[in-house]
Amino acid sequence: MPEKDAMTALLEGLESLLPALEADYRDLHAHPELAFQEKRTAALVADRLAGQGGWEITTGVGRTGVVGVLRNGDGPVVMVRADMDALPVKEATGLPYASTETATDDSGTEVPVMHACGHDLHVAALIGACALFARNTRSWRGTVVAVFQPGEESGYGAREMVEDGLFERFPRPGVILGSHVGPGPVGLIATLPGTVMGATDSLTVRLFGRGGHGSKPEAAVDPVVMAASLVLRLQTVVSREISAQEPVVVTVGTLHAGTTAAVIPDTAELGINVRTSSAPVREKVIAAIERLARAESAAAGATADPEITSVYHLPMTVNDRESAEKVARAHRGHFGDGAVMTMGPTTASEDFGILATAAQVPSVYWFYGGLDPQAFGEAFAAGRLDDLPQNHSSTFAPVAGPALSVGVRTMATAALAWLADETDEAGVAAGDVADGVVDGAAEGGDPA
Repeated sequence: MPEKDAMTALLEGLESLLPALEADYRDLHAHPELAFQEKRTAALVADRLAGQGGWEITTGVGRTGVVGVLRNGDGPVVMVRADMDALPVKEATGLPYASTETATDDSGTEVPVMHACGHDLHVAALIGACALFARNTRSWRGTVVAVFQPGEESGYGAREMVEDGLFERFPRPGVILGSHVGPGPVGLIATLPGTVMGATDSLTVRLFGRGGHGSKPEAAVDPVVMAASLVLRLQTVVSREISAQEPVVVTVGTLHAGTTAAVIPDTAELGINVRTSSAPVREKVIAAIERLARAESAAAGATADPEITSVYHLPMTVNDRESAEKVARAHRGHFGDGAVMTMGPTTASEDFGILATAAQVPSVYWFYGGLDPQAFGEAFAAGRLDDLPQNHSSTFAPVAGPALSVGVRTMATAALAWLADETDEAGVAAGDVADGVVDGAAEGGDPA
């Protein structure tokens, strides 16, 4: 079946699906859940897949993940993935469906919760793509494995699913596809072959002083001053130790010390986030952080060497070049050449690459815009793009309906590049063309 005909047949009925998908999106946005607490979200996903028919549904994969398998004859196996978890952020969007939820985090602290990274849109979009594959089975052949992954923000979600047998319990894919909504205009799609996202390391550095009375600092060793000095010194790692040609970020995201102003505490703790795009640079940056932490401790007369703990490491996300171009062709075929751009590598990170590494198969990851095109254009013209809501911001929220439609279509058309590819050894047979698109769509289920 020619690609255009298969695409037309697959996307038939999408408009009728969008109102229910947007309702699901708003519901998910209003009820976000932290990493590995996504029980309500997982239940909604499982219910929607069950309602579509044909899916083999498994819940509790990697603790709270959901995997759906839709078999449709011999052909390629394509894995499509969405992440489900939210962030400990207090929402400030002012939306009528804004989150007012709170939850208890891993430290036992009650925190506000918000879908500040768009994972709610990812879930709703993948539900929509799944519905298209379930109802329009004459447009493709093979197997779709839909993965709704928990815990992406924790850095452990993909690992948990892999360790729970994702590639042993379910059909092993020939390619894995993933996407992310971002602060670009709705209708713009961006990716590139090769490294698309850098690696992330999350480190905790604990500094040891000697507590005492706030009135007698000379009788104490102040870890707060030690920590403050280290924060400033860390700013020189990128600016003075790494080439300006290398995309590197070192961020101190947390600093905790003490309980009251009149007491010098015994310890101070820094949470440090590192973003790099090559293994040698990563090693150099982490070594510099460790060296500076020990040096600042020694300079301050610390009572012990610092404790430096790796919280998690996410590898670079690397798009298979041939597969990335295949996805780009599919997107250009549907959205038009002007809608698809080649981006530069980003210092953002994901645990998506862990899936492809574990399965030893190609993967492709792309981004699509979620913001109002007019507002984006005005900000661009004024040179104020940084003023627009960004992922992880308390004001980030995609333009629900249009962004959701793009999210569904980018995933569906990308997967179809394999599932309806006549050049694939198990692709759609040429005889199916003669059957006609209309008859095929009807056999797959008339869109309601």
